[in-house]
Amino acid sequence: MTEIHDVAARGFGAEATAYDQARPSYPADAVAWLTAALRIAPERRVIDLAAGTGKLTALIAGAGADLVAVEPVAAMRARLRQRLPGIPLVAGVAEAMPFAAGSVDAVVVAQAFHWFDAPRALAELARIVRPGGGLGLIWNARDRGVDWVDQIWTVMDRVERNAPWRDDEDGTGNGDPEMRRSERYLTDDGAAGWSPWTRATFYHVHHSTHDQVIDRIRSVSHVAVLPPGPQQAVLGEIREILRTHPQTRDAATVGIGYRVDAMVAERRG
Repeated sequence: MTEIHDVAARGFGAEATAYDQARPSYPADAVAWLTAALRIAPERRVIDLAAGTGKLTALIAGAGADLVAVEPVAAMRARLRQRLPGIPLVAGVAEAMPFAAGSVDAVVVAQAFHWFDAPRALAELARIVRPGGGLGLIWNARDRGVDWVDQIWTVMDRVERNAPWRDDEDGTGNGDPEMRRSERYLTDDGAAGWSPWTRATFYHVHHSTHDQVIDRIRSVSHVAVLPPGPQQAVLGEIREILRTHPQTRDAATVGIGYRVDAMVAERRG
């Protein structure tokens, strides 16, 4: 297994429990679209790449495919193994997959492609996926249409300024109106060996207590790797927004909206 991004390795390793408990899952309509588009079904071999704690793995397991989870971070693998003991699980990265050429019918990647070296990953996935097979990507993208949610993600703009998906000049995304609403994910359209992407968009709301929102932010890799003092300062800012904002201060639970971006490409022969 080759190296993974340092922030991803340290952050997800440190906060695997918070990630598992506080991160949103994916809505049924998005999962159904992805499953149909990739023809995930019995007798098809499917890889859930960068499977994390198994949030998407659990949702597609019911389709009956020969499903294998691949995850590079040991702490995340431990959580996945605990919740899905019947799913085969191996260590691996997108740029060097532990599978033979042409041995896989489909690969899914949830919430992780932005950590990959995209050209290398697409070339490696083209190696293992059979012609006619597919690659599916899905993300919960940040919907900033509610004021208090936008305030929280504005704090994260500062913390994540050096994240790999922050590809504008100052790292904040302030120069790109679309960046203010969600991350930009670095995918080539029609990369060698792949068709152009077919895309779909879905929406859902993740309901949480104030403490669960704090854990959601704690699970963000760039927060998880902060030293204790700066990390507590960031989490303190989030607590103050929740405590004082008119839309959240008297609410036992709050809803954070997400736009779900899904995309599929076919492996060309």
